[in-house]
Amino acid sequence: MPLKMRLARAGSKKRPYYHVVVADARSPRDGRFVEQLGSWNPMLPKDAERVKLNEERIKHWLGEGAQPTDRVMRFLDQAGILNRPARVNPLKGKPGKKAQEREAERVQREEDAKAAAEQAAADAEAAKNAPAEEAAAEETPEAGSEESAA
Repeated sequence: MPLKMRLARAGSKKRPYYHVVVADARSPRDGRFVEQLGSWNPMLPKDAERVKLNEERIKHWLGEGAQPTDRVMRFLDQAGILNRPARVNPLKGKPGKKAQEREAERVQREEDAKAAAEQAAADAEAAKNAPAEEAAAEETPEAGSEESAA
């Protein structure tokens, strides 16, 4: 029978209170358990005694192969019973797939707008230079057409 050390909720609505229990891993959260090992009252201030544990029985059940959940392992680590390994999640701060797609679209729009602005500036510069060239170009064919007409 796979055993878990986990929390079973007690207390009334919006006033949580948890029992630290050893239970069959297949039983429901607040269902049947083998033994109660302690309690956790998250409503108490942090400097008060929020967690109470029966260390002797916890060591016994760890010896029997009971696996603590992450939250219970935190309590056991604070009590010095069990060492909780540090977790490393390098992707934790990375945005999700949709957010990355939106960011890529935003960057693409900015690049397109920048290219359009550069093109507009180049067109404006060409328009400034073009009247002088066009006027010279217009005068030359007229003179050429007058000469060919004469």
